[in-house]
Amino acid sequence: MVKVKIPVYDIKSIDRGARGNLMVQRFDSYLENHYEHLHRPHRHSFFHMVLFTAGTGTHTIDFNTYTVMPFQMYFMVPGQVHSWHFDKNIQGYVVHFEEELFTTFLSHPQYLERFTFFRGGIESAVCNLPPAAHNSMIRLFESMLQESAGDTEQNLDMIRLRLLEIFINVDRYCGHKQANPGVQHKTTLLRSYQDLIEKHYRDLRLPRQYADLLYITPNHLNALCQDLLGKTAGDLVRERILLEAKRLLTNANMTITEIAYNLNFKDNSYFNRFFRKDVGITPDEFRKSFLNP
Repeated sequence: MVKVKIPVYDIKSIDRGARGNLMVQRFDSYLENHYEHLHRPHRHSFFHMVLFTAGTGTHTIDFNTYTVMPFQMYFMVPGQVHSWHFDKNIQGYVVHFEEELFTTFLSHPQYLERFTFFRGGIESAVCNLPPAAHNSMIRLFESMLQESAGDTEQNLDMIRLRLLEIFINVDRYCGHKQANPGVQHKTTLLRSYQDLIEKHYRDLRLPRQYADLLYITPNHLNALCQDLLGKTAGDLVRERILLEAKRLLTNANMTITEIAYNLNFKDNSYFNRFFRKDVGITPDEFRKSFLNP
């Protein structure tokens, strides 16, 4: 049987005419050139942002499928698996950029991390813009298209400024609002927990291990997660492990045993039980259903 591998695209492999770490295009022309490849599951090595202004379809991000609607924005971070399926007359804008576009421009190297939609979470990957924002958002994207036709550093700086304006406005429309300092403290602590999970999910599996790193009690950590997310602290760790397992399973060149070892499961049968308990099927069955739907 021929092995199917999920491709990983960088900006230059999608558009050879792209300027370094940035690409700005109208979505219909972008789709016309790349739909044959991009409607199949793939990954990016860059940040990805899309605004739809017309048309319908579906967009699947990390195994979650959304119905595409006009004036809906999508945000993705490097490494996420996604695919498109569109009806006719899809229109909008697409922007690809690498993190270096801003780290070389701003004194805050982690600036993008302040925006929830650039943290890789499914719950914040989509923003439905209110009607009052439609015209202003179109003007910002049109301005970026005009600036992308130039090749000076001033053109690039103007695109950076327009992107920052888009990010801040989207955060106002769809970001998590901070009701009071108490809620803000809880949110900051939760973000710190999520950051630690992202760094250590392969090695640290127990909430008490993360609670120690945060200098709080396991009960405090669990109450925090249930209060803000309606989930236990352990749920967040398991969800991150399962997401990585699904991503790795899209790589047909890795065996199930290799994936189990990569995720620090010393016993392959334990990995199978862990996966099946939450997903309902075995890792091998998931791989076959995804690569050969």
